[in-house]
Amino acid sequence: MIKPILGLAAAAFALGMAGSAVAEPSGTLTVYTSQPSEQMQSVIAAFNKDYPDVQVELFRSGTTEVMNKLLAEFAAGSSPADVVLIADAVAMTQLKNDGRLMTYDDAPIADIPDALIDPDHTFFGTKLITTGIVYNTNLVDKAPTSWADLKAEDVASKTTMPSPLYSGAAVIHVGTMVQQPEFGWDYYEALADNGAIAGQGNGSVIEAVARGEKAYGIMIEYMAFNAKKKGSPVEFVFPQEGVTAISQPVAILKSTDNAEAAKAFVDWQLSRKAQEQSVAQGYFPIFDDVTPPEGYPKVGSLKILPTDAETLLENDQANKENFAELFGG
Repeated sequence: MIKPILGLAAAAFALGMAGSAVAEPSGTLTVYTSQPSEQMQSVIAAFNKDYPDVQVELFRSGTTEVMNKLLAEFAAGSSPADVVLIADAVAMTQLKNDGRLMTYDDAPIADIPDALIDPDHTFFGTKLITTGIVYNTNLVDKAPTSWADLKAEDVASKTTMPSPLYSGAAVIHVGTMVQQPEFGWDYYEALADNGAIAGQGNGSVIEAVARGEKAYGIMIEYMAFNAKKKGSPVEFVFPQEGVTAISQPVAILKSTDNAEAAKAFVDWQLSRKAQEQSVAQGYFPIFDDVTPPEGYPKVGSLKILPTDAETLLENDQANKENFAELFGG
C-alpha cells in the first residue's frame, strides 16, 4: 500500500507544481504600437476576454514616432514598453540588431508562413498589409491599373502619398520600390516632376482622396476598403506590376518586466481568433485557411514585390533623405 500512497502524494505535488507553472498572466503590460487607436481598443478588449488579469497600457503613434520615443527612452536608460507592434519589419530589424528584442522560441508559429517570421524568433508578422492605389470614383473615369499610370502629368498632379518620414508602411513601400529595376528613384523623380505630393501618414492620404482634394493616392489597402465601407467614394487597385507588403510584426522587448503577459499577448496576436478579428478590421489574414475580407483578392493570388530587409535597413536614412529632397520633409 505504501507505493500507491506515495504515488498519489507525488501526483498531487506534481499537479500543484503544474498549477503554479501555468498561472494566468497578470499585471500591467505596456504596448507601443502604430495600429490605429480604435482597432487597438478592440484588440485589447478581445485579448482581455482571454487574459482578464492583464491591464494593457497603450502608446499609439506612427511607426517613426514610436521608434523615436523608444530610442530616446533607451538613451535615457530604460523604456516602460513591454511589447512593440508596428508596421515596419525594418524598424524591428534595427531593434533586433541593437539587441533590444527577446528571443521567443516557443511562439505558436507552426501555421505561419516562414516569410513572416524572424529566423531568430525575435519578431513575428501578425498581418499582411499591402500598398497599392486608391482613387476617388467621383473624380476618375478610367481606373488606373498600374504604378506606371500614376506618372502621367494629369494623374501625378492629382496624386498624394504618405511620407517615409512619418509612416512605417511608406518606409517599406519606398524602400521596396527603389529596389525594383523597373522603378528605382527614376519613378519617384517622375512623380515629383509631374506634381505629386506627399502628406504624412496613410491617414492623410485617404482623407485627401475621400474628400476629393486629390483624385489618386498611394496607400495601404485596408484604410481604403474601410473608408469605402463607411460610404466614401473610393476604390482600391492592386497594381499589375505587384504590391509592396508589410507584416505588422510583434516583438517583446528584452527589458520587459512582465515577460509572461508579453508572451501571452504575442501568442494571442498569432492565434486564429486574432486573425479572424483582423479580417473583421479589414486586414489580410496570415493563415491560408482564414477567408480574407469581402472584396479582397485571395492572398495567394497577390503578386508581392520582393524586398531585402537588410538592404532596406542599410539604405533607410538615404531613402528618407532622397524622398524629402523630392517631396519635402
